[in-house]
This record gives sequence, C-alpha cells and structure tokens, in this order.
Amino acid sequence: MLRPLLRSSLSRTSPVRIEPTVRHYSAQLASKRPAGGLVYGIHLTAEPRLQGRPLAALCQVKRSFHATPRNQFVPILPVLAGFLKASTTLEIARTAARITLTFVPVILLKNLKSKKELRWAEKTGRTDEARKELVLKRIRNRTILFHALLLIPVLLFWATIAASLERTPLTGRWRLILLSPEEEEDIAAQLAGPGWFQAVGEILSQDEPPRLVSPSDWRFQWVQDTLRRLERVIPTLQREHELVPHWVHCEPQDIPLPPPADFPLRPRPRASEYLRRLAELTAARTVHPAPHGVAGPPYSLLVVDKPDAANAFSYGFGPDGAGGIVVFSGFLDEVLAKNPSGEDVCAPQEESSWLTSAFRGLLGLSHQPVQTHPRPTEEQTTELAILLAHELAHLVLAHHIETLSSGSIIWPGILSIVTDVARALIFPVTMLFGPFVNDALAGMGKVGTGEFTKLTEYCTSQTQEVEADIVSARLLAHAGFDPRHAVHFWEERSGRELARTIECTPATAERWLSEPDSAQLVRRWMGETHPMSVTRVEQLKRELERWERERMAAREGWLQEDQEHEMEDQAQSLV
Repeated sequence: MLRPLLRSSLSRTSPVRIEPTVRHYSAQLASKRPAGGLVYGIHLTAEPRLQGRPLAALCQVKRSFHATPRNQFVPILPVLAGFLKASTTLEIARTAARITLTFVPVILLKNLKSKKELRWAEKTGRTDEARKELVLKRIRNRTILFHALLLIPVLLFWATIAASLERTPLTGRWRLILLSPEEEEDIAAQLAGPGWFQAVGEILSQDEPPRLVSPSDWRFQWVQDTLRRLERVIPTLQREHELVPHWVHCEPQDIPLPPPADFPLRPRPRASEYLRRLAELTAARTVHPAPHGVAGPPYSLLVVDKPDAANAFSYGFGPDGAGGIVVFSGFLDEVLAKNPSGEDVCAPQEESSWLTSAFRGLLGLSHQPVQTHPRPTEEQTTELAILLAHELAHLVLAHHIETLSSGSIIWPGILSIVTDVARALIFPVTMLFGPFVNDALAGMGKVGTGEFTKLTEYCTSQTQEVEADIVSARLLAHAGFDPRHAVHFWEERSGRELARTIECTPATAERWLSEPDSAQLVRRWMGETHPMSVTRVEQLKRELERWERERMAAREGWLQEDQEHEMEDQAQSLV
C-alpha cells in the first residue's frame, strides 16, 4: 500500500635516524619535526661509512611536491551528474526547447529566402560570385546554428534522464528518480519527528477525524513488537554474503533463506557524499563509500481504530521517523478472528500507591476490574508480519521518492515538452484561426497530461507492489517467518479485498475498482493483462522457486568441488 508523498600530497617517510656525527643538527630537525616524531621528504642515513661527511651527503632529499596525474574528465562527471540530477533540470530542458522552437522557424525562413535568392540569380543570369559566397556562408552558419539549437535541448534532456537512472536495491530494476540529494534531505527534514504524524493526520482527516489506538493498548504493542522484529533484519540486507552464508544448507523443513542479492541494499546518496567524492577524485585518490546506515529505522507507527478498514499503508522517507506505517484496526480484528488461541492474557494494570489504595478502602471504592485480551498465536503474528513486511519494503526501497519523482516531475515535464513541440508544429495552421484555438489546444494538453499521469502512476504502483512483495519475502525469512505463508496470505485476499489492501488508501482503491470499463481497458492496454492479485501471487511464487533453484545449483557446485578435492588428495597419496 504505497502512498505517494504530497509534499598532491607530501610523501611520509620513516622516523629520522641520527648518528653521533650529526648530533649538532638534531636541534634544527627537532624544531621542524611534526607531531609524532615523523618528518616529510628527508631520510638521514646512519651508516658508519658515511660518518664525517657533510649533511648533503647524509640526506636523501625527496621532491616535496609532485605532479598529480590527470583525471581524464573524472572530476567533471560527478559535478555534471550532481547538476543534472535535480527537479529543475527538466524545466531547464523545456525552456531550452521553447527557445529552440522560437528561433528554428526564423532560421528556416531565412535559409529558404536565401536559397530562393540564389535560384533567382541563376535564372536571371545576374550571378555575383562575391554575393553568392556571402549568401552561401550565411546559409552554412544558420544551418550550424539550427543543428546546435536542436541538439542542445535533446542532449540536456537525455543527459538528465541518464543522470537520474539508478538500480533499485535488491531487485536491480532500473528506475528514474529526478531529485537531488539536497531535495531528498529537505523532504526528509520536513517529515522528521512530529512532521510525519502531522502529514499522516492530514491524510486521515480528509474523510473524518481519525480515532487512534493508544500506544499503551495491547494491539499497538503487538504491532510495534512485530514491526521492530522486522526492522532488526534490515542491516542484513546490506551484507547478505557475509551474514547469511548458511542459506545453502536449508532443509525442506526449515524456513527457506534467500540467496544473496546481486544488488545489496545501499543508502541513498547524500549531498555531503557527492562533495567528498569530488574532492577525492580531484586529488586522484581512491573513493571509498561513506559508512552510514540506511535512513529510516526505527519507523513511525500509527494504529487507527477503524473496524471497517482491513488494510494499511506506508508513507514518508528519511531518518528520525520521517517514514512510517499506518495500520487499521479492521485488519487486526480480521486476523484475530481466524485461528483464535482461546487463551486470554491479563492486560497490565497501572500500579497504584498504598496511599491511593487506602483512600479507596475508606471511601468504599472497588478496585478496577482486571482486563484481559486474547493472546496472539504464531500464525496470527505471521499474518501481521506479512502485511508489515510489505509496507516496510516500500519504505526500504524508497518507493515514495520514486512515485513523487515520476508523478510530479518526470512525466509532467516530458508531456509538457511534447505538447510544446506539437503546438509549434501546428502553429502555422492554428494562427489562421486566432490565438483562442492555440489556447484551447494548450488546455487540452494539460487535461491529457493529468490523465496520462494517472495511468503512469497506476503502472508504477503495480510494479512497486510486486517488487515490495518480493523484498518482503526476504525480510520475513531473515526475521524468522516462513515466506511461503505469504503466498497463502495473498491468495486468500483475492479480488476486491486484495485491491483494498494493496493500494495507497481505501478511497483510491475504491475509485479504481468502481471506474468505468473504458478506463480499465486503457489500463490493460498500458500493460496489465491479469488481475493484480493473480500477478502478485504468481510473481511471489516465481521468486520462491528461484530461491530453491539457486540453492540446488549452489549445492551441486559445492559437491563437485568436494569431489575434485578428494580426487586430488587421492592422486597425491598415490604419488
């Protein structure tokens, strides 16, 4: 349930070694020696055969400065990438395209006029070689300017797209995020701390003021404990090769562990990281990744008391609680109604002092009744973990930033450029009917842009939902839950109930389910050939089957290596 966001250097040598013959230089060297007893650029020898010689013979002087090898455009690339990877770059490309569309007709008309002049001169026989050369030179210059004007916005646009391309962690899917690290940090700063609760409160209050479950409620504690259990395995996704080497040895009766991902989880780049990399590359040094954790855990949590809503959604991005999950009590009631344990647990009571107890006895007040609640079973906790792992995967993969970038920046910018080009091409026709026709076409372009953005948002959401299911299986396996239960979980929630569970909010899911057949036909044309529930379950099954295939292949490789080592040992023993 993904909810989009609304808002050179000197060489260091060994310590100085001073013989008695050069004791009189020790005071001078000590005054110039840096902290730690090390000197830079001077080696004093201590061989007896050199005693009595001047200091110049005893010192091996190194070059204090050296020429740094040139980096062939390497420092320039991070600068260009940092400049192009910003939300304003696409608007710059659009402005460049508008300037091009303004001057291109003028250049074409002037070249057409110059060619017409040359043809008239040849036809009348009034050919002036000097004039002809001048006209041809102007045509060539204008042609060069024409190609340059066309090339600049095209290169700027594709360079922006290339700078925004990145691999999704754990799955390796290519995606576009046209937000600079500074812009991502601003978003995270706005949502950090109480900002997340304020933003989510505004979302939940669109229909009616929400009723929240108290953090002291046992249901909230149950959800929070399960969420924290899943959060603790997020660092494992960064180093699965090192932390989970035993994934090959899982037996059929064990919880299957995933093979290490080809694209491990990596933190989102920061603005300071780009500056550090630029400085290291400029100094011709090896760039090492900065050690910092994945922004997010511990995530914020809200449990809304709404029995008629059996779903949840995630929201936000960044550390300090800037991302979190909202769970509705209807889902908890549904899970607790299945496979009840039949065992009740006494809820913790507030401890009262002896003075309070004495006053109650004097006034004849009875003690508060003992409250009980059902003890969640392991099966019920597993179902809760499946839903929470799905929402947690959205936050870990930064799907909200991707949705914000594609829905608010990339697709509107691309469609705006396409609309400008179309209006420029048909302007010779529309100018005959006055400015109102052109304005009407601009309005139609805005409406079409809005509808197309909705379709792209749906397609992006569908891809992200499947991706979140796949990554949630990894979270479940590392946290000690059987990911095979997720297949049964999503199969049970097929049809309407699944759709209400997977989308951003209940209102969005209901709108998509009640839309006319024409809109559903357009979505199928955009790439959906199966219902969303069937697609998700099939993709999850394929992922678990891939785990098993890679496990069997790894085992066969290990067995083959063991056999080869045994044969080598036998051959050596015979020799």
